[in-house]
Amino acid sequence: MTVTHSSRYGDRAAAQPYLEQYDRVKAELPGAALSWVRDLRELGRSRFAELGFPTSKVEAWKYTSLKSLEKVAFQPAKPAAAGVHFDVLPHVGTGPRLVFVDGFFRADLSSTAGVPAGVELSGLAETLSRNPDLVGEHLGRLAVSDEQRFVALNTAFLADGAVVRVGRGVEVPEPIELVFVSLGSDDGAVAFHPRTLLIAEPQSKATVIEHHVGLGIGATFANHVAEAYVGEGAILRHYKVQREGAEAFHLSNSVAKVGKDACYDNFILTTGARLARNEVRVALGLGSSCNVNGAYMIGGHQHCDTTTVIEHKEPHGTSREVYKGAIDDHGRAVFQGKIVVHPGAQKTDGHQLNRALLLSDTAEIDAKPELEIYADDVKCSHGATAGELADEALFYLRARGIPKDEARALLIGAFLAEALDEIPDETIREAFHSFVTGWLGTR
Repeated sequence: MTVTHSSRYGDRAAAQPYLEQYDRVKAELPGAALSWVRDLRELGRSRFAELGFPTSKVEAWKYTSLKSLEKVAFQPAKPAAAGVHFDVLPHVGTGPRLVFVDGFFRADLSSTAGVPAGVELSGLAETLSRNPDLVGEHLGRLAVSDEQRFVALNTAFLADGAVVRVGRGVEVPEPIELVFVSLGSDDGAVAFHPRTLLIAEPQSKATVIEHHVGLGIGATFANHVAEAYVGEGAILRHYKVQREGAEAFHLSNSVAKVGKDACYDNFILTTGARLARNEVRVALGLGSSCNVNGAYMIGGHQHCDTTTVIEHKEPHGTSREVYKGAIDDHGRAVFQGKIVVHPGAQKTDGHQLNRALLLSDTAEIDAKPELEIYADDVKCSHGATAGELADEALFYLRARGIPKDEARALLIGAFLAEALDEIPDETIREAFHSFVTGWLGTR
């Protein structure tokens, strides 16, 4: 999704505090002794200075205002010495996990026991110090600072995050879990900018689950970027649960490059944060496929933005996208989904579906599905609908003795299940269902 002359529509004044912070801390950031890391950060800083915060005149941000984010004076987060305990952190399986608190890796809360041979699992700051060549070839190559303002900001403050590399032909039996905890500070609002690097080498297979949770109080600004490289014939399942606190701001950019005959499976479940925006961009190669799915449940005055771009760059690619949302109270959701079929990408098969359930008279959704096709032998479709709970179905359940609130929850759960059923692993699917059930219990 390209916006021409986007710098004309940026609020540079809102960007200034972050630029001043960067200038103060840049010499202390991990890897500062590496010239290519310094150059990468400076590129991010200069691009963010040029672009500024997006305004409503930027088409990609037309429906999501960042005025509430701009009003908060965030300071760079610092490593937390205490306040997080292993027993309160979420988990799906019993496999390896890396834990980050306010963007900083915590080895004491992490576990890499049982990691198969051929798998690298580490914090980014540690990797820049110990083995920079491992990330030098990939870092900043997919998620670029060109028109992506918050990728640029993340790149400027690039300090820590997760590095996952699965070697050629290696299959990881258990999900790799990355837990990002927003703890915050009693001294004021804090911001952090983690970078995740996922490398699935040819013929490998792995599942990575991100948990984003809030355990503290006060405002936090999490600006995440993930770069995923899926080699020829590899399968990478990349799932995410976002359950941050009521005063949290969560901006996320996930960018994937999928090689020949490979598969990238992405799923995002959103229930938290005051304002959340998840961007997913996938570039498909010859005969490759992707599933870009998700579900969101919001209420109060929450705002949830889902923006996706799937690019079919070569022939015989397949993409499937199913997003479903439940919006209550004064919640507002945005869905912007775009499928681009490049010239020569014949035999493309792309499908996109977005459905929203409005649970109150004040709930709102803005939907903008798009198809951009430059090849003639393709099969592409999209659809977007919004509606209320069916009175007939609610009456049917109540007539059989089911209380109103329970009947309502059953119908909402069944509606969202269509999206969750896209998760092939039963254990993970059931875990995600439990998050939905937990949210329904608060309605």
